[in-house]
Amino acid sequence: MEAGLQRMPSVPLLRRLVPMATRVCSSRGSAGSGAVGPVETAIRTKLEQALNPEVLELRNESSGHAVAPGSETHFRVAVVSSRFEGLSPLQRHRLVHEALSEELAGPVHALAIQARTPAQWRENPQLDTSPPCLGGSKKTRGTPSP
Repeated sequence: MEAGLQRMPSVPLLRRLVPMATRVCSSRGSAGSGAVGPVETAIRTKLEQALNPEVLELRNESSGHAVAPGSETHFRVAVVSSRFEGLSPLQRHRLVHEALSEELAGPVHALAIQARTPAQWRENPQLDTSPPCLGGSKKTRGTPSP
């Protein structure tokens, strides 16, 4: 082999390494500050324990909403687990809600869920993005300010 050229890893090796690499959890931290708060930590821990995910991506989107800085109220999660095999999207979401019942009853106001099987994630390995927050409520939106 010529100097400077590297051999590509074999397909079997890549098949073993990619799942290991994707198990690494990514997160922006609390409201984009880089710090991870207690609610985010609890969500991550409970989902890992309940679903043993191959991929768990958690994003605190609170900073994009009309909440105090450092809030932990709005989250987006991608959970990839073999536990979802053969389940409908509704059944998958119910498993996530069951694992996070305490957080959803308290500090978490919104949770966007992408619950996929490993095969589905391989087809589209991306965490979706949320639309921008319009702020306020439907009652006040579009009404002129005094």
